[in-house]
Amino acid sequence: MEKLKVVASYICMKYQKEYGTKIDEMKLHKILYFSQREYLIQNDCPLFENTFYGWKYGPVLKEIRKFYREDMLNEKNTLSSSSVEVLDKVFKKYSPKDSWSLSILTHGEISWKKSRIGIPESENGDNAMKLSDIKLDAERIKQRRLMRKQLGLA
Repeated sequence: MEKLKVVASYICMKYQKEYGTKIDEMKLHKILYFSQREYLIQNDCPLFENTFYGWKYGPVLKEIRKFYREDMLNEKNTLSSSSVEVLDKVFKKYSPKDSWSLSILTHGEISWKKSRIGIPESENGDNAMKLSDIKLDAERIKQRRLMRKQLGLA
């Protein structure tokens, strides 16, 4: 399992290198969520152990808020090759999208919806997103990909 700060640093540095600007915080949280989900799809275990929270604009990792705001996401890359492969795949797919589009995408996730039960739309709330629910999202995507492949749409 990877350290969250190293994973986030990898994404931040890759974004800076490819786009010549700092990734915004919302986009970072969403790419981290999609990375966790994709790693579950491919490896049936989490990429990192930290907990996402279902805030009003989508999944958030509280640790990342502090690291991002204090410009502390510059860890040396010590990630495994399988982790880098997943991160690069997710980065390629989601980094070109704007943050609000990514937020909307995460609002379709079972894990986010369940974490928002009983919380008004305008509030962040403080409900954790369960790893078991993120696994359900991963399984749903895995099944969709399989169906697309069988239909010749992949």
